Amino acid sequence: ELTSPNGDEGFPGNLKAEVLYTLTDDNEWKISYEASSDQPTPVNLTNHTYFNLSGMKNNTILDHKILIHADHITSVDQNLTPTGEIRNILSTEMDFTKFKAIGLDISKVQEGGGYDHNYVLNDFDKSLKHQATLHDPQGGIEMKIFTTEPGLQFYAGNFLKGNLIGKEGIIYEKNAGMCLETQHFPDSPNHPHFPNTILRPGEVYQSQTIYRFTSST
Repeated sequence: ELTSPNGDEGFPGNLKAEVLYTLTDDNEWKISYEASSDQPTPVNLTNHTYFNLSGMKNNTILDHKILIHADHITSVDQNLTPTGEIRNILSTEMDFTKFKAIGLDISKVQEGGGYDHNYVLNDFDKSLKHQATLHDPQGGIEMKIFTTEPGLQFYAGNFLKGNLIGKEGIIYEKNAGMCLETQHFPDSPNHPHFPNTILRPGEVYQSQTIYRFTSST
């Protein structure tokens, strides 16, 4: 639980937020968010967990394959700031509507030195849906993502610089891990055609994401 007082980091309203983590017998990690505020304020909660399904047996995630149910992204400029454009990505280097290795086309991505983009998930209706799958071909571990959110920020660890040391002394180089952040679209308050992120008094912000793990080994 967190209470963010009025004016904290420039945001209006006394915001009360709660995040509940649940581990299930079906190898699921469930994340449930809830928040309320006494003034209108932007709320867009997510998590920044890094994944490498090989358990760092592979130093990067470039051989991982990913499927994302999204035909569009929110375009960004060279500083990764959203421009407001919702761009069709089918048959481009950004297209993951069919399983594709992350490293296959990553060098073609112009902004940010690789994938760091918000994917506009298909058929969003606020219900919990399977929207993405990550697979490690070598170890056979697969992770399915279910979410109530309209967007998925896919970040391939492009800005890791080898200055972080993990368990057993492993150094996290570029692309050592990746993030799959379920969320509303970045910069939504500045783009009225994006899904609304303003939480008003009397409303309750609720969101849920599930990461489900299976293994073929």
